[in-house]
Amino acid sequence: MLYLTYGRHTVVDVWGVDASFLDNVDFLRLVMVNAAEKSSATVLSVIDKKFEPSGCSMLVLLSESHLSIHTYPEEGFAAIDGYTCGKRVNPKIAIDYIVDILKPKKIFTKTLIRGSDEIAVFD
Repeated sequence: MLYLTYGRHTVVDVWGVDASFLDNVDFLRLVMVNAAEKSSATVLSVIDKKFEPSGCSMLVLLSESHLSIHTYPEEGFAAIDGYTCGKRVNPKIAIDYIVDILKPKKIFTKTLIRGSDEIAVFD
């Protein structure tokens, strides 16, 4: 059997996001699961943690790998991560959906090709 190790890993830092979005774990769960579904990924489970006094961390475990978000509402900041194995699911579709919902004022994005001898980093 041939195993493919190719994957895409998109990481995004967003600033200037409404703190009420970043501190609402139920809202973030809905956004993250919808994002996974929009990219045609298969959601296996969701693990989340609401911190006190503020902030959330969430991992959406996918059959294809994962989506995650870590929020800092007091700074209007979130770190978002999407990694998918294979070529069927593009994590950027999920990331773009999340960013569209959060409406940050500033975005920094990097996409890496993983598990390949290609050296590729895309902004």
